[in-house]
Amino acid sequence: MSIAHQVATRSTCLRRQVGAVAVSPSHRILGTGYNGALPGAPHCDEVGCLRQQLGIPSGQRQEICRAQHAEANICNFAARYGVCLDGATIYVTAQPCTTCVKAMVTSGIAKVIFDSDYPDELARKIAHEAGMGLIRFLDLP
Repeated sequence: MSIAHQVATRSTCLRRQVGAVAVSPSHRILGTGYNGALPGAPHCDEVGCLRQQLGIPSGQRQEICRAQHAEANICNFAARYGVCLDGATIYVTAQPCTTCVKAMVTSGIAKVIFDSDYPDELARKIAHEAGMGLIRFLDLP
């Protein structure tokens, strides 16, 4: 989890810095991700935050954002570079949103261990229904 927190320092989001690390079943790091603008696009710390300007609360209307979330970045870069995430665990600094849970389930992620809460109950429900473990870091044995 400390590596995920370090990765989060690369985030260019003005509202929340999130980092994630994907680890294979044999405990090898497969990839990292943080929330930030798409490759080649301007970052929020350069052009401002549309969600902030519109007063959109955290956990709502994620589609109104130029950034991609840390977990989605791991899934997309793994696909781009041919890294298999089947059975992997992702350590992430905040509970994933619904969109990221769907991407991780589809990518074969078996378990997500998160540090802080995020206001998205649907994400928890979908993870449970799909059989993907969603575990708060403090609740680990």
